[in-house]
Amino acid sequence: MLSDLKNTTATDKINMPVLGMSCAACAVSVESILQNMPGVKQATVNFAAQTVQVEYDQHTVTAVDLQKAVQSVGYDLIIDTDNASDQQAQAQQEHIEQLKRRTIGAMLLAAPTVIIGMFLMDLPYANWIMFGLSLPVLLFFGRDFFRNAFLQARRGRANMDTLVALSTGVAFIFSTFNTIYPEYWHQRGMHPHVYFEAAVVIIAFILLGKYLEERAKGQTSSAIKKLMGLQPKTVQVIREGQERTLPISEVQIGDVVLVRPGEKIAVDGILTEGSSFVDESMLNGEPLPVEKHVSDAVFAGTLNQKGSFQFRAEKIGSQTLLAEIIQTVQEAQGSKAPVQRLVDKIAGIFVPVVIGIALLSFATWLIFGGEHAFTQALLALVTVLVIACPCALGLATPTAITVGVGKGAENHILIKDAESLETAHRVDAVVLDKTGTITEGKPSVTNAHWVKNEPVFKRLLLSIESRSEHPLATAVVRALEEEGVLSRPRLEQFDSITGQGVEARYEGRRYFVGNEKLLNNQGITLPASLSEIAASWRESANTVIFFAGVEEGLLAVLAIADPVKPGSTEAIKQLHRQGIQVYMLTGDNQHTAAAIARQVGIEHFQAEVMPSDKADFIRQLQATGKTVAMVGDGINDSPALAQANVGVAMGKGTDIAMDVAAITLMRSDLMALPKMFRLSRKTVATIRQNLFWAFIYNLIGIPIAAGVLYPAFGFLLNPMLAGIAMALSSVSVVTNSLRLKQLTL
Repeated sequence: MLSDLKNTTATDKINMPVLGMSCAACAVSVESILQNMPGVKQATVNFAAQTVQVEYDQHTVTAVDLQKAVQSVGYDLIIDTDNASDQQAQAQQEHIEQLKRRTIGAMLLAAPTVIIGMFLMDLPYANWIMFGLSLPVLLFFGRDFFRNAFLQARRGRANMDTLVALSTGVAFIFSTFNTIYPEYWHQRGMHPHVYFEAAVVIIAFILLGKYLEERAKGQTSSAIKKLMGLQPKTVQVIREGQERTLPISEVQIGDVVLVRPGEKIAVDGILTEGSSFVDESMLNGEPLPVEKHVSDAVFAGTLNQKGSFQFRAEKIGSQTLLAEIIQTVQEAQGSKAPVQRLVDKIAGIFVPVVIGIALLSFATWLIFGGEHAFTQALLALVTVLVIACPCALGLATPTAITVGVGKGAENHILIKDAESLETAHRVDAVVLDKTGTITEGKPSVTNAHWVKNEPVFKRLLLSIESRSEHPLATAVVRALEEEGVLSRPRLEQFDSITGQGVEARYEGRRYFVGNEKLLNNQGITLPASLSEIAASWRESANTVIFFAGVEEGLLAVLAIADPVKPGSTEAIKQLHRQGIQVYMLTGDNQHTAAAIARQVGIEHFQAEVMPSDKADFIRQLQATGKTVAMVGDGINDSPALAQANVGVAMGKGTDIAMDVAAITLMRSDLMALPKMFRLSRKTVATIRQNLFWAFIYNLIGIPIAAGVLYPAFGFLLNPMLAGIAMALSSVSVVTNSLRLKQLTL
């Protein structure tokens, strides 16, 4: 869906993949650098899709200029749109693998450095060994922190990379100086401490966090790819009376397209010849295929089942309904302002403040420090930067999220990103799809009344329904086989009656299976008592079919429905008790929707809803100030799942739904939904506790490190103690997060 760079218009709008973005702050940097370029009218970064849409004047700026500008702040653009998505996927995979290697390398070198620094300080040449182990960690495995900090500094910006680079860089340089020239401190009566272990541990753990984040984020574009994959690559077109195999890009409006059994429909059109059943569950979410005849509409991405037909192409390319769904998903993903992690928001203020305090403490000690002014000033500078290292602050959110995600997995709740787990605690409206979410998503025989309950007629019904192409026939066959009916008499004749049912001949007698209209047309009378039974079944959201013989009369009445899942009603009750409003949306008819809503206790529902309508409904709820969670299982739900504040997919649903949604209920049981909201509330509470302690630590530790207690108490914090305090703050945050493991959902 990328625009072509070769457009000849003066103003071009192009959607390009961005490489190297790891947080929302990165997206802001890319957007601002492009927005401020001459000739760029608008630049909008979609952090979820890792793309940027730029509208620019070709006479003023080129795509290469845009790429160079983005490269100047440490990122990159893919401007070759012919194979952009593949290039982006390959680059992301290479980046993830590179992060993995760097993380492992840093961890392997950090472990012995910490052991020596904490327990084997008196080992011969200990400082030199730690220097040798630390050097590759900073210069190779952690070089991107320093490179990014330098690129940000050139633009007058600072981020967490800046603080990581400063704290680890100063600690390493200070430790290297003390290793090479320890006499400087000995002459002044002080011990030359080194902090190699602090520098390498910081880099190793932050690399680990980035690796885990990038690995999860690498899957965000797969939903769009799979949606695009619903279209076949080639299509059978009849031109000038001859059948031709063409790439889908060459199909033109008005072409006659041939579709065989089992093939996907390539473009939207109108059926001109033949008939079939088409699986349109990707559009309407309903499990029953739709019968298609001449003049009926067919849609790209849907699956033809048993019949062959021809249709005239009416909409191609970006005009198809499938393309509109893809666009809706992209827009919904991009319309949500990327959640800029709290730590990154704080860093915008925290980093310059810490640097300022460190420099101020250095200058103050240099001026008023007396005999050992420079020594004390340098110690204060290093101590402030070491104690202000963002370990506790950086661990506050990810540790709680990691434990929360693990707890969710124990309860069969698959959480794919921290944003949704953090957001879920604010949800006050849940929108449920019907089919496959509240219900089983598979039609089955719910009731059967046999007028003549004889084995021969059950075997005959099995034989007839086995020959039928109608989806309801599958439910009948399955029910009879489960009952132990396996023998299938050989039919002498079998015919389908459009819109009514089927007719079969056996031993010279005629039998019919179908709706009430079929019975009336064949002169078969339906007794009043059975008519009442059929009516009551319909009131309970059942489809009723009849089995009759010309000579025998009515033989059986069967009700077929998509049954409600066992836990759906109780789950909805629990959501109500949590103060969450529940809505149901379905592509099914009003009568069935009302019956299901009544059965499970839902007051608010809408029937005959199209995919775009579902997303619009969620937008309307959001406009009233509600935080909305959407729960669905089909491709038709994907725009709504993307639009919602929290998208939840059922585990037995389509891959598209599970890719778009950030949370998947692996058991397809709605009882997991109230558990997920409880987990979110507990996790967010833990994050807030962690952030509180991390802030308290910094608020108390940094002033002490700067020397505020020295004038009154003569106390100046040693950098070694600062390193220990930094470690203890991290341990307290991790320990608090681990308490989530004891949570009972």
